[in-house]
Amino acid sequence: MQQHNAGAGATELDDIEHGALIPPGTHIGMRVRKMAAMLAIAALCAACTPTMKAAGDGVEGTAGARTAGDPYYPTSGNGGYNASNYVVAVTYDPKSHHLDGDTTITAKAKQALSEFSLDLVGLDVRTVTVDGQAAETERAGDKLAVKPAEAIAEGNTFTVEVQYGGEPNPVKSKKLGSEGWQISSTGGAFAAGEPHSAATWYPVDDTPTDKASFHLAVRVPDGWSVISNGVPGHNESGGGWTTYRWDEPEPIASYLTTVGIDHWTMATGKLADGTPVVSAFAPGTDDKKPLETRLPEILDFLSSKFGKYPQDAAGGIFLADKISFSLETQTRPIYAKWTDLSTIVHENAHQWWGDSVSVQQWKDVCLNECLASYAQWLWSEAKEGANLDDTYRRAVQKGPQIFAGKLYDMGAGNEFGAVYSKGPMALHALRRTIGDDAFFQVLKTWPALHRDGNATWPQFESYVQLISGKDLNGFFDAWFRGTTQPADQYLWPGTLKP
Repeated sequence: MQQHNAGAGATELDDIEHGALIPPGTHIGMRVRKMAAMLAIAALCAACTPTMKAAGDGVEGTAGARTAGDPYYPTSGNGGYNASNYVVAVTYDPKSHHLDGDTTITAKAKQALSEFSLDLVGLDVRTVTVDGQAAETERAGDKLAVKPAEAIAEGNTFTVEVQYGGEPNPVKSKKLGSEGWQISSTGGAFAAGEPHSAATWYPVDDTPTDKASFHLAVRVPDGWSVISNGVPGHNESGGGWTTYRWDEPEPIASYLTTVGIDHWTMATGKLADGTPVVSAFAPGTDDKKPLETRLPEILDFLSSKFGKYPQDAAGGIFLADKISFSLETQTRPIYAKWTDLSTIVHENAHQWWGDSVSVQQWKDVCLNECLASYAQWLWSEAKEGANLDDTYRRAVQKGPQIFAGKLYDMGAGNEFGAVYSKGPMALHALRRTIGDDAFFQVLKTWPALHRDGNATWPQFESYVQLISGKDLNGFFDAWFRGTTQPADQYLWPGTLKP
């Protein structure tokens, strides 16, 4: 993610950062169409086939936790199971803002479950089935509790299908404004937000620790089109409506899923290795097309620093809206109207740092934002001739306030602050402390070690010390846990000495 700050410079440190559906209101036949999508996806994902528990086997389960256990967001996510696949099918009418949805989730029980829960904001639930049998439900705030007809045995794979509808609305964030489903200035809609977005338009285990593949079919009136994550599938038209399909088979954290409905202009191509590139431009964003043409160059550069590009597709979604942030939605970042080239570098660096390797808890967010912000520094060094030591010294001269925020375990609501300003400073000081060879070895090997998984900041610290062979506890405490200017030995290492 990169937040907008008017006047921020590209090289300076200022705070920156499938199945056809049915029209709304018509619910008969949605299950038949959804099953067609499920059969198509089953050919791609053998793991999606549920392991059915024998009836009457006497399983007595307990309720899964209604939290993923992150102390920053204790009401987000759920316990007792791991999702492996989402098939999300929606019909959306931009004129009425009404959405009808049918989501099927494949999951594996981590305990014997008499009940489990999903995150869903606001929308009305019509029916819920577990392994094809009707289930009891309860709504408690933004939780949808599901009680299957029979308890699910530990280790069993099961499917839950939720049919729902209504007018989706965003959630509000003090730092970022609206997050989740939003109406665009061009009359369409898009979904974007961190840490919350997905639950505003489909039921989900809304935590970055429960990654799953994601398959989307969206039915919209003719004249509108749809962009999302991954690779495009087969589109179908009929009766004045068109269904667009997108598939992301790689594990994806829920907040990194997105959808955009607009009168898009599409640009397609391929990277040198054949990876498909699809970018979408909302009306009024033609000025961003020259930026998008540099995407292969940007990804080549980032690959030289971080290792092979870890995604199955690439591109961008360029909004006409001046939202307060751009976001690293997986394979295809979503960009605010104010986006510049440095922002595109930042969001694509997240494809390694944040998307392929995601945080274990939100206190670890420096793994995402500090690294993506330093990628902007590296770009300015390589492509614009910037002297990063001088950039660093100018930042230090800004005074004590630049050091005031913690970079690790900064507290709920403070995740998206110091990581953009103090974060790249700390990484540059680390580079000068351990030397380029060790520093860039870390940057290139860490993402591959944790690909498609989750990691913590302390794990990263341990890995840096392993590769460098140095005791860096004092350095990490001063820079990442401290809130004052580090001592000179940590502030001015190597060539940074004044």
